[in-house]
Formats: sequence, C-alpha cells, structure tokens
Amino acid sequence: MLEQDITGVSGEELLDIVGPGGVDLLAGCPPCQGYTSLNKYGDGDPRNRLVLQIARLAQEIKPKAIMMENVPGLTTRGKSQYKVLKAVLKTLGYKLDDSARVLQVADYGVPQERRRLVILAGRGLEIELPSPTHSKDGQNGLPRWKSVADAIGGERYIGDPASLSQAKKRGNLRLSDWHVVRDLSEQNERRITAAVPGESWASIPEDLRPDCHQGAYVGFTNVYGRMEWHQPSPTITAGCTTFSKGRFGHPVMNRTISVREAALLQTFPRTYKFDVPYMEHVCNMIGNALPCDFAEALAKQCYDTMSRFIVDENGRG
Repeated sequence: MLEQDITGVSGEELLDIVGPGGVDLLAGCPPCQGYTSLNKYGDGDPRNRLVLQIARLAQEIKPKAIMMENVPGLTTRGKSQYKVLKAVLKTLGYKLDDSARVLQVADYGVPQERRRLVILAGRGLEIELPSPTHSKDGQNGLPRWKSVADAIGGERYIGDPASLSQAKKRGNLRLSDWHVVRDLSEQNERRITAAVPGESWASIPEDLRPDCHQGAYVGFTNVYGRMEWHQPSPTITAGCTTFSKGRFGHPVMNRTISVREAALLQTFPRTYKFDVPYMEHVCNMIGNALPCDFAEALAKQCYDTMSRFIVDENGRG
C-alpha cells in the first residue's frame, strides 16, 4: 500500500515493488465528481486530469490488462481526457473498442441501480465485458435484479441501529459496527413518516416540504424519499445517510438507512471493518466505492481471459 498522491508514483517504482514478471492488471477508479452534472467546476476541476494517470502508468509499466471505471459523464463532460486515454492505450497495443461501455451494476447481482462506464483493455488481446448475471424483469433465463430486501430485509435484518448521538456517548464509533444513523430533526421525522416508498419528495404534503421544494419547484426529485423493499436501491453516494441528499429513507422504518446498511447495499461483506472514527469519512468510503460484487465480476473476467492466453513482453499472444 502506497499512501501517496498517484501523480508522484512512478512506473519504475511500481515495477521494483512487483518484481520479475511485471504487472498483470492495472485497475483504476479516478475521481468521478468532475464528470457529474452536479459539479460546478466543469472542465476546470483539477481531479479530471487524474484520468490521464492511467495512460501515463500504462506507458511506464505496460500491464497485460487494464480496467478503469467512471461515471458515464466521462464520455461527454470529460470527452477530451477520454479521447486522449483511448488514443494512448491504442498506441500501446491495447484492444478496447468493444470493451468500453456503460454497464448497470444491478445486472451483476448488486441490489442497487448504478450506471458505470467500464473499460477493459488487453495488451494484444481483447477482454470482453462480462455477461450480465441478472436482469430487471427476469428475462433471458436470468434471475431478477436483487432488491433492498435481499440486502437488508428479512433474515438479513441486522437489528435496530444506534443514532449518531447515542453512538458518540458510548465513546467509540468503531464499536458500533457502524450500524449508525444520523439524528433527524423533528421536521425531517415528520417528512420521512409521510414519505411513500419509491416516490419522490412530491409524495410529502406541501406544508412539510422545505421552502425550496414548495410551489412550482422544478429540480432534483430523488431526495427526501424512501427506498422500496422489492426494488434495487438508488445509487449509494457519500450522502447515503442524509435524508435531504437522496432517496435514502428506510423502506418501512422512520429513519434513513444506516452506514452499515449502505455498505451492504454496496455489497461490502457483513464483516468488513471500517476502521475510521468519523461518520463523514466512512460514508465517503462507502459512497465512492465500486460495488464489491461488480468489481469481482470485472476482475474475474480479466483473470479468465488472461488465463487463456500467454502474452509475451511485446504484447503478442
């Protein structure tokens, strides 16, 4: 583990650590915030340039395969960086034309709707994107998408969470297993009680809505809402325990989902330990992560493809 800015890590340094045989897979998830419609900096966001670190490291270490994921907006708001990245990889002999596409993580057994642009590129060989294991309506002989209930309901229910204020009184948030929810204001308690699972804030009586959501408001609809038991969750973000930042209300209880429940919807193992003392930090870790089961499907695809080919140092199979 190198805890440092990626722009200061050289390919030579990485190759020295890896030793003989070189690097099989370079996997990168550059920050996506600069390519979302919510970002006010647009092309001026300095994080956008980190996408090109994938190209730099590919040149310096020439891995057998590359995996990169980002939000779909990389191909539009980040079009210039995306074009450079693809051009550099093609020049280095990587095949990726048919292996760069926007995928829905719910198609791969994740109980959440989350669209991600994925690039799989092999040096001298094509790595196809993995085939879906689930489908929205149970078509093509595949099971239906997993739901919120599949992740945190029924036998998977993990008990009542502690409020943040209760957990702080105990002195160590880590001991809570992060099954913790934020304290709601009285107004938000009334709003969440009135919210209808799967509906927008418009299901809340107007007199309970925030001032900015009253009258002829036209804006974000996926806030101040509840999840539905039998549907995948909305995209889990760093605001996953804040009622005003998304449809993060629990389907039946008058609270938001807990930090641990958000992690389960991101398919972190139940036993995974978040060894940080602050709620904001752990929510950032969970919300910014690539769902674990989806990452596993991509990794397995790379492994299985490379296992069928022996690639020499010049990238020829």
